Amino acid sequence: MTPPSSPWLHEAIARIEADYQRSADTHLIPLRLPAFAAHGIDLYLKDESTHPTGSLKHRLARSLFLYALCNGWVHEGSTIVESSSGSTAVSEAYFARLLGLPFVAVMPRSTSPEKVAQIEFHGGRCHFVDSAGAVYDAARAIAEETGGHYMDQFTYAERATDWRGNNNIAESMFTQMAREPHPVPRWIVVGAGTGGTSATIGRYVRYQRHATQVCVADPAGSVFSAYHRTGDSQLTAPGSRIEGIGRPRVEPSFIRTLVDRMVDVADCESIAAMRALSQLLGRRVGPSTGTNFVAMLTLASEMRERGERGSILSLLCDAGERYLPTYFDTDWVDRTFGDCSAAQQKVDALMG
Repeated sequence: MTPPSSPWLHEAIARIEADYQRSADTHLIPLRLPAFAAHGIDLYLKDESTHPTGSLKHRLARSLFLYALCNGWVHEGSTIVESSSGSTAVSEAYFARLLGLPFVAVMPRSTSPEKVAQIEFHGGRCHFVDSAGAVYDAARAIAEETGGHYMDQFTYAERATDWRGNNNIAESMFTQMAREPHPVPRWIVVGAGTGGTSATIGRYVRYQRHATQVCVADPAGSVFSAYHRTGDSQLTAPGSRIEGIGRPRVEPSFIRTLVDRMVDVADCESIAAMRALSQLLGRRVGPSTGTNFVAMLTLASEMRERGERGSILSLLCDAGERYLPTYFDTDWVDRTFGDCSAAQQKVDALMG
């Protein structure tokens, strides 16, 4: 146990805070879509790909480390363990190295070599299991064997961030929107892996008494949409093929009462929207951003039909360069998802 007065604890928190101080806020990008702008509907993306570890999960990892440190769960020499094969593991490896702590990411054997390389680049070690469902118990076991700490993003994501403000992503969004034509968004659209982002934003808009509603874009195979509809926390699903979002089980950090709307998104629609948005921006975005974009277009189309004006805000979760061998490879997409041409036509039609 690390006492509150520990010099190591003070230094660890100071290093994380200094890292944050060195970072600028992420940009808010307006999307130029004349088919909606002509009707007074403005779309924006907050670009989370510019964090030091390249994704939205940099914020989560910082919060999880501070939460664990201030709870006395992490001390000098602790092995940090996480059940993640994606961006969270990359970001946690970064912060573990910042504090001089060993890091182990527990992941399925099917994880891409590119993601393994990113985790190892930041000093992490990868532990492989046979299936996605085995990561939780394996992570707990490694933490127990090493006397370390299992971060458990799926439990603590919704509580590690101060949702009232304190530079969280929701406060940043509203600050950056202040001089826009519709400064209070009609909708904020996010995906859900842990559910931490939707929980933070949902709580913040209620606390600030904004008229904003929260929409979660849920990929095929995820359990969250069915759980939101039924409230049955024992439901399971096959799991999503869109990396970073969707889960096969209901995670503790997904708070359904903070989500006003779910939009189910087919895999090929996510891929098509990823391609269309990459072309619109002139740079590649990841597949989960494509999922978000489908939901944004859906909501914008509904607002246009009702004659509503307003803004819709979502996240550019990470850059597409991470997915060049997969989601941006036509042969891989055809083998994995099949022919996406019909979905591409649908997305193009939604964009006007």
